[in-house]
Amino acid sequence: MTERAESGRLGERLAAAFLENAGHRILDRNYRTPRGEIDLITEEGGDLVFVEVRLRSGTGFGGAAGSVGPGKRRRLVRAAERYLLEAGDPDRPCRFDVVSITAEGDSHRIEHLRNAFDGEGRATGTWSSGRPPR
Repeated sequence: MTERAESGRLGERLAAAFLENAGHRILDRNYRTPRGEIDLITEEGGDLVFVEVRLRSGTGFGGAAGSVGPGKRRRLVRAAERYLLEAGDPDRPCRFDVVSITAEGDSHRIEHLRNAFDGEGRATGTWSSGRPPR
């Protein structure tokens, strides 16, 4: 496994633990379609949540969350549409979140952007932050 893939897996594990601690139930990881990949699919309060995880070693270039541009958001929306169709529930309430993880020495700062963008790929959202559970 490449170093990039290993750090991606680490980010997904940290994000999953953070979200579970916040009350999410992990339904799927690394859901892949020809249209794109969704890092985590969770459920919170009856809503389906499609989660993009970003891990960065610093805040340069807009940090982790800043790297989820319009093209990536469109690919995530298309992959989510496919997931909903395959699940047989295309009208289920859902949202798109981003979990941003920034390395800070030997630890990580985790920020959770709820409703990061809508089904059209337009940016929205509210940040919450914290450290991963030990």
